[in-house]
Amino acid sequence: MTKIKNNDAIWGTRIKSKTSSVLKKFGSSINIDKRLYNEDINASIAHVEMLYSQKIINLKIKNKIVWGLNKVLLEIKKKKFVFKEELEDIHMNIEKRLFELIGEDAGFVHTARSRNDQVITDLKLWMTKSSKEILKLYDQIIKNFLNIAEKNVKTIMPGFTHLKNAQPISFAHYLLAYVEMFGRDKKRLTNNLEDLSENPLGVAALTGTSFNINRNYTTRKLKFKFPTKNSIDTVSNRDFVLDFLYSNSVCAIHISRFAEEFIIWNSDAFNLITLKDNIVTGSSIMPQKKNPDPLELLRGKSALSFGYLFSMLTILKGLPLSYFKDLQDDKELVFKSFDQTKLSLLSLNEILKNFIVNKKNMLSLAQKGHIVATDFADYLVKHNNYSFRKAYKITASVVNYCDKKRKNLSDLNFEEIKKLEPGVKEDVMDVFNLNKSINSKKSYGGTSFENIKKMIRNYKKEIK
Repeated sequence: MTKIKNNDAIWGTRIKSKTSSVLKKFGSSINIDKRLYNEDINASIAHVEMLYSQKIINLKIKNKIVWGLNKVLLEIKKKKFVFKEELEDIHMNIEKRLFELIGEDAGFVHTARSRNDQVITDLKLWMTKSSKEILKLYDQIIKNFLNIAEKNVKTIMPGFTHLKNAQPISFAHYLLAYVEMFGRDKKRLTNNLEDLSENPLGVAALTGTSFNINRNYTTRKLKFKFPTKNSIDTVSNRDFVLDFLYSNSVCAIHISRFAEEFIIWNSDAFNLITLKDNIVTGSSIMPQKKNPDPLELLRGKSALSFGYLFSMLTILKGLPLSYFKDLQDDKELVFKSFDQTKLSLLSLNEILKNFIVNKKNMLSLAQKGHIVATDFADYLVKHNNYSFRKAYKITASVVNYCDKKRKNLSDLNFEEIKKLEPGVKEDVMDVFNLNKSINSKKSYGGTSFENIKKMIRNYKKEIK
């Protein structure tokens, strides 16, 4: 029988020449995939226990392998394990050490298994754990938005379209828009957990195996829901990676949009919010400056998230079935995307806890730009029985008059309005009250104070 010395170069019997040092370095992924050590060892233990339950290996071999794998796990956790680049990846590094610890019996660990199904199993387990970590951060983000909203239901500000004053809104209503955004982010990631719940272990390289394995055993042991159905698809499938990267990319968009708005609102031109000193930086030359650098970084780093997604799409676009080495790079993209998303969400949380709402400035800005023009048009429709288009034209004419007089629409008195539109009554003056304008928007999803209070209560119930 051919002995494999310490598991050195598994394929050494077939391939006689040593791989060049350059290509060995090029092909090594250990510096990336060593993050999978816990998942790799747990999956291997589950696999070996399944082999024993199916009488493919005996109790002695099973116990030796399980002991050896637990020993390796302890060494890694205590930082006594030496990862070797020449052993290519986390799987071979662990297997090599297992051979050193228990000898030839270590070779049974790979019975009825390939690195192809092994790595997907590891990655799915890691992504499941990491997705749940991000989901907890989403909950924190949503709770912070809700807490701020609850304190600002009656804080009036302009709602913008095209960055121009459009209609008055509650600041809380604005904040709840981000509750919706991050709620969808949470839903997307939750949905991907369903795909991650399919167990790849046991499909081997691409065809399955002739050994009498029990895939339901490893499914239960590793807390998957059910085994994958097609061995070829299993080893070539990276849809769950794309979904993860896409979810993080959309989250990055939402963070970036928020960051952009707060950068603008923090500017001297708007001054709607003030960032506290612990979330700003200074200038190297201008002593007076307080720069919103963390917000700018959040906006900029969204590009990295998009890049990870696009890289994975590009890797997959031309791959025939089934497994190719190109897929090795999926882990680096997943890890970087996770790290970036986690840090961005943590940073966003800090920002949400450390800014001041400049309520007076918000109200002052909301009183500019003829912001209640739509309310006036709506009044004409309700009280004069005009079509909205006719009311629109009349309102536009009144606004033009205000521009000529250098007045805001809300500055007009009843007599002036009466001259411009004889059909109005004195109750038209209620139109120009910002509180009444906001509270008139009682349609479901609108900005009225009562609507907002109800929505906050509903969101809080959902988040518990």
